[in-house]
Amino acid sequence: MKINKTTYIAAILAVLTVSFLGCSKDVFTEINTDPNRPSAVSTPYILVSAEKQLMNTLRNEEMNLRGAQLYAQYFSQNIYTDQSRYIVTNSYADNYWTGLYKALNNLEEIIKLNSDDATRAIAAAGTAGTNVNQIAIARVLKAYAFHSLTDVFGDIPYQSYGNNDPEFQALQQNPDNLTPGYASQEKIYKDLINELQQAADTLQKYASATTFGTADIIYKGKNSNWAKFANSLRLRLATRILAKEPALARQHIDDALNKGVFASNADNAAFKYTTTSPNEAPLYRATVIANRRDFAVSHVLIEALQGRRGPFTAQDPRLARYAKPNVRGAYFGQPYGLPLEAGNIFPTDSISLPGDLINAADYAEVLQEYAEVQFLISEYKSWDQEAYVNGVRASLEKWGVSAADVSTYLANLPAANQERVLSQKYLALYNQGVEAWSEIRRTGYPLFLVKKDDVIWSGTRSGAAVTYRFTPEVGTSIPSRFIYPLKEQSTNRTNYQAALANQGDDLISTKLWWNK
Repeated sequence: MKINKTTYIAAILAVLTVSFLGCSKDVFTEINTDPNRPSAVSTPYILVSAEKQLMNTLRNEEMNLRGAQLYAQYFSQNIYTDQSRYIVTNSYADNYWTGLYKALNNLEEIIKLNSDDATRAIAAAGTAGTNVNQIAIARVLKAYAFHSLTDVFGDIPYQSYGNNDPEFQALQQNPDNLTPGYASQEKIYKDLINELQQAADTLQKYASATTFGTADIIYKGKNSNWAKFANSLRLRLATRILAKEPALARQHIDDALNKGVFASNADNAAFKYTTTSPNEAPLYRATVIANRRDFAVSHVLIEALQGRRGPFTAQDPRLARYAKPNVRGAYFGQPYGLPLEAGNIFPTDSISLPGDLINAADYAEVLQEYAEVQFLISEYKSWDQEAYVNGVRASLEKWGVSAADVSTYLANLPAANQERVLSQKYLALYNQGVEAWSEIRRTGYPLFLVKKDDVIWSGTRSGAAVTYRFTPEVGTSIPSRFIYPLKEQSTNRTNYQAALANQGDDLISTKLWWNK
């Protein structure tokens, strides 16, 4: 998909006088640069634009807070409850689609500048790094963006660096292709794991090199970290298609594990925001800056962390990190999915809002972390105990739980099995909304999530006893996908209809290829 040709590059006014080798907050503020004169643009500035656009879109108020975080039942609305019951505004899909394709266009521009004989020497000048390493990192981020798109919509316009399949028509220029065809999710996934393998192999070959310098917010340009990230992401994607393509998936899982995935929290892929406007984290902007308290932590998550719901009976020390106590000093989750007329029965000072760590201006939004990798390994090895414990420990330590509390919690941790591993993975993925939603769709876990007709709150209201049950407004279960953007239905109608013929009706209940 080709997005507005004038929206490309990010930099800051300060870099006119200060080198971009300074701290990461010095490379945030966005400006427009004419992409028809790419030789005047430094690829590190294009990278930071792409990274920020990617994370802003993935964790924006619409897709993450009003979509995936609700679908995963981490959050619950305490005023407008219809979105907790699966009514989603069409513009949310439009903005998610547009934002990720903008990031993809920036990443593709990096690849072009490093591939074109007229610009490749300029692209590699200074501390930007070699052409092949810049291309490899761009491929990893492109794989992440496309994976984040296809997991939400299914079949999408797709583009590959290493595969000239004629069905891969996105990001085309010279001339612009404003009506690209949609590739099947099956083809996309198979190509994504190949892209990640090739990029990881390149980055591992030059593991000691630095690429993009400190303009790279995620890893400060360290090739060795990017190689581990590419292999860890390949582990995630191969696991997702293990039931559909077991031989191919196992081949890539074994290869990724052999070549090196995340080995500690130091390897986590995260984009850290700043306390300086306008570069604060998305949740902070949606709540503190907007002065809104629309989202509370759900009673589902609070009760699970208290040991009152699900397979774990010990209180989880992450509770104080994930949520704030209410005005009485207690943790009380907003009942998930109340009917609209009951949405405000609990004043905001009586419920638990997101904790200070997760709601910080300079929060580090996670793309993937060591805990997830360990849970994936545990699953692959038939619910391996050691990897399971490693995953729980990694999550606790990432959230700053004390060593004593880590030891106490692990001492009371029941042995690994499918439910326990996947339930702990769910707890660890807090605020990684799309990934948590995808894993719920793939595995059916955790089992303790609210389902249709479950009682979500019973009590007395206005002197009368009432019981509220979860009643979705659309469908009968957690949505399987988002519907396509409305603009695709009008401006790219022929290809849109072809996608429906391949995938199924444009409904939130239509399952994706990897989930059928």
